[in-house]
Amino acid sequence: MYIVKRLLTMLLTIWVIASLTFLIMKFIPGDPFASDADVLPEEVLQNMRAKYNLDEPIAMQYVLYMKDLVTFDLGYSIQSETRSVNSIIADGAPASALLGLQAMVVALIFGLLLGIVAALNQNKALDYVSMFIAIIGISVPSFILAPLLIKYFAVEWGMLPVASWGTWQHSILPTLALAATPLAVIARFMRSSMLEVTNQNYIKTADAKGLSKSKLVIRHGIRNAILPVISFIGPLFVSLITGTFVIEKIFAIPGIGRYFVDSIFNRDYPVIMGTTIFFSTLLVLTLFIIDISYRYIDPRIKLTSGGE
Repeated sequence: MYIVKRLLTMLLTIWVIASLTFLIMKFIPGDPFASDADVLPEEVLQNMRAKYNLDEPIAMQYVLYMKDLVTFDLGYSIQSETRSVNSIIADGAPASALLGLQAMVVALIFGLLLGIVAALNQNKALDYVSMFIAIIGISVPSFILAPLLIKYFAVEWGMLPVASWGTWQHSILPTLALAATPLAVIARFMRSSMLEVTNQNYIKTADAKGLSKSKLVIRHGIRNAILPVISFIGPLFVSLITGTFVIEKIFAIPGIGRYFVDSIFNRDYPVIMGTTIFFSTLLVLTLFIIDISYRYIDPRIKLTSGGE
């Protein structure tokens, strides 16, 4: 019953996001053809607006858009009339998703490791080193770190390729640039969570009973401390994918980011709304999967809703 309710909530959330995005686009002054008003005859502009239903009342435009959305038809790009929004997302999403996944894996592995090491060596050298690395990761934005990585690893040292996409070597530098900040956040979060767990009475009791340090840390410490971290993996994953927009520009990666950025400057309504709905759906779906995964990570957690 809980899963059914969550699925219905997901659909409602996506509908609300789609509706709000549609209304925001319609209430922004101007239209996609404003820049062509001085070079094209009025009859041509009217035909172009009619092609995209922009000559209809807003209520009718909304109905027509939602009708297409139900059939997963996101329409056609205004700037690239021969390309559908579906094909644009299909072309760009794999590169963005791959880059986001790689960055998330790097951030999770090294962020958790740094957090655990720092917590187990509280107020010692390893703790200070780990948190210093975390502070650097939080302080330096990805759009500043990216040029530094290019300067040294690609230009001066010639260790890695840059400004192209195709092999796994091309993804190393953008992955590192994108993963730095979430890695630092995870490390600090994991350290705090780990310290809180290790101070619990059941941990002290298990330690007093002679349970080995490794079993105490892995079986009881990490397993319980990692639960709060898992709760923001969903938003983290989507933020990493959307965060690739700037990184894609810097590293010339053929991801969805370039289409999204260009669509904003060109007022390409179908692309803006299509990509927004796509990322929103991805976020909602990821959060749903994480909610379900709680039950398998910790069997004590029951999937219930309301008073069930």
